[in-house]
Amino acid sequence: MAPPLTDMCPIRHALTWSPTRELAENDACLVCDPTRLPLPDDSLSLVVLHHMLEVAPEPHRLLQEATRVLADNGCLIIFGWFPLGLEGMHRIWPRSRTGMPRCGRWRTPGRLNDWLAFVDFEIERVDYCGFRLPGRPPGNAKLESFGRRYNLPLSDAYMIRARPKTQRAQIIKPRLATPAMGRPLLGNSPRVTTEQEHKQVSEVD
Repeated sequence: MAPPLTDMCPIRHALTWSPTRELAENDACLVCDPTRLPLPDDSLSLVVLHHMLEVAPEPHRLLQEATRVLADNGCLIIFGWFPLGLEGMHRIWPRSRTGMPRCGRWRTPGRLNDWLAFVDFEIERVDYCGFRLPGRPPGNAKLESFGRRYNLPLSDAYMIRARPKTQRAQIIKPRLATPAMGRPLLGNSPRVTTEQEHKQVSEVD
């Protein structure tokens, strides 16, 4: 899925990740521990986790690292298998959890929303994809179009789009009441009439 995703992305400078050098697609591919990316903070505009949280040994640390390298206006995309879909129902029997992708830990978008809140991220949108009939393989174009149109939570997979939480500053207007004016005063001096000025001068004399 990586080539078509990067081809559709308007960001031209893309980095891919690989667990080993043998699986690296090109010389620019990052070969490292995914929980320790050799990238500075706030250095990326977009991070895509394509079914990685299901198989990562330390999914919480992986998510923390993905959000660490994202800029404040960046976007996080998570693809995951939906445990409440048809494919997820087959995983009820332990014997069926052999091979990929059933052997991973599948989590609902609601669960990942709690994880994202821990790293100060929030979900903007959840899109469901991979619709099919019971006992039929995926690939039904009409069913896929219908399911995506109404975004039904009955699919095999989902896509989450998340962003950092925006800290909106609450403006509190100070209320400095003055006895002379009887109303809030902020950066203004009370007006003194000419008669009041002469009275104050005579009192001083």
